[in-house]
Amino acid sequence: MPRRKRQASTFNLSFLDIMSCGFGAVVLVFLIIDHSLEIEIQTVNAEVLSEVDLLEEDIREGEAGLVRLRNALDEADLEIVEADGLARRITEDLDEYEALIAAIEESGVSDTDVIAKLQAEINQLEEKIRLLEEAADAEAGRSAREFVGEGNRQYLTGLNLGGRRIAILVDTSASMLANQLVNVIRLRNMDPAVQKQAGKWVRTLDTVDWLTAQLPVNSQFQVFTFNTRAAPVLSDTEGKWLEVADTNKLENISAALREQIPAGGTSLHNAFAALSALPNPPDNIFLLTDGLPTQGTNPPRGSKISGNDRLKLFREAIRKLPSGVPVNIILLPMEGDPMAASEFWQLARASSGSFLSPSTDWP
Repeated sequence: MPRRKRQASTFNLSFLDIMSCGFGAVVLVFLIIDHSLEIEIQTVNAEVLSEVDLLEEDIREGEAGLVRLRNALDEADLEIVEADGLARRITEDLDEYEALIAAIEESGVSDTDVIAKLQAEINQLEEKIRLLEEAADAEAGRSAREFVGEGNRQYLTGLNLGGRRIAILVDTSASMLANQLVNVIRLRNMDPAVQKQAGKWVRTLDTVDWLTAQLPVNSQFQVFTFNTRAAPVLSDTEGKWLEVADTNKLENISAALREQIPAGGTSLHNAFAALSALPNPPDNIFLLTDGLPTQGTNPPRGSKISGNDRLKLFREAIRKLPSGVPVNIILLPMEGDPMAASEFWQLARASSGSFLSPSTDWP
C-alpha cells in the first residue's frame, strides 16, 4: 500500500512539471510575438514620420514657389503699367511733333530759314564754349604745377587751400604702408621697392601732389615728413618757406617723397614742434595721417601702448599747434584706432579747418 502512494505522488509531480514547462513556453512565445510586433510598429512609425517630413518639405517648397510666382506676377504687372504709360507718352509726343510740323508747313517758313536759325544758335554756343575754355586756361595758369587724377577727375573736397604760408605735414610711420596691421607687418619685411609701391603709401604721395598742385601761386609753403621725428622733405630747406611759384622745388619734393619708405612710430609732438622752426608761423596747415600718435617727444618705455595713452598723447600734442591757425585733416584710417576719426574731426572743427577721409581711389 505505501508503495502505491509513492507512485501516485511521483506521477502527480511529473504532471505538474509538464504543465509548468508548457505554461512557460506559452509565455515565452507570447513575449517573442509581442516584442516583434513592437519592433514592427516602431519601424512603420519611423517610415510614416519620414514620409510626413518629406511631404512637409514639399509643402514648404511649394509655398516658397508660390510666393516667387506672385512676386514675378506683380513685377510683370508693374512692367505692363510702365509700358502702357511709356506708350501713351510716345503717342502724345508723336501727336505734338505732327502738330508742330503741320504748323511749320502752314506758316510757310522755308527749310533755309530754319537752317540759318539753327546755325546762328550753334555759332552762339561755340562762342560760349570758346569763352569758357579761355576762362579755364586762365584759371589753370594760377596753379604752379598740374595734377591729373585717375580719369582726369575733379573733386569738390571742401578743403580750404588758401593762405600766404601753408604747411603740409605727411605721416611717414610704418602704418602708412597699409590699412590692416597684418599687412603692415607683411610689407615691412618685403623689398624696399615693394614698400614704395604699397597702395596706401602711393595714395598718400598722390594726395601731396594734388595739394601742391592746388596751392595759390603767390603763396609760400613747406612740406614736412614725420614719424618718430620730423624734418622738411628737402633737408637744405630747413627753417625756410618755399615759393609755390618755384615749380622745380615742387617737383623735387614730389621726387624725394617717392624715395622714402614709411617706418617707425608716430610723434605728433615732434611734427607740430617742427613748425616753430619756420621764420613765420603758418596760416594754414594740412595734416596727412592715419591715426593717433604712438609716442610723445620721446619713445615710450614699453613695446605696447593703449588706446587711452594714444588719446592722451594726441591731446598733449595739439597744444603745440600755433593758435588761430586752421588745421585741415586728411585721414587714411588704420584698423584698431576707432577714436582717431572723432578726435581729428574735433580738431578740424575747433581750428576752423576741414576734415576729409577720402575713398580708396582718391585723388
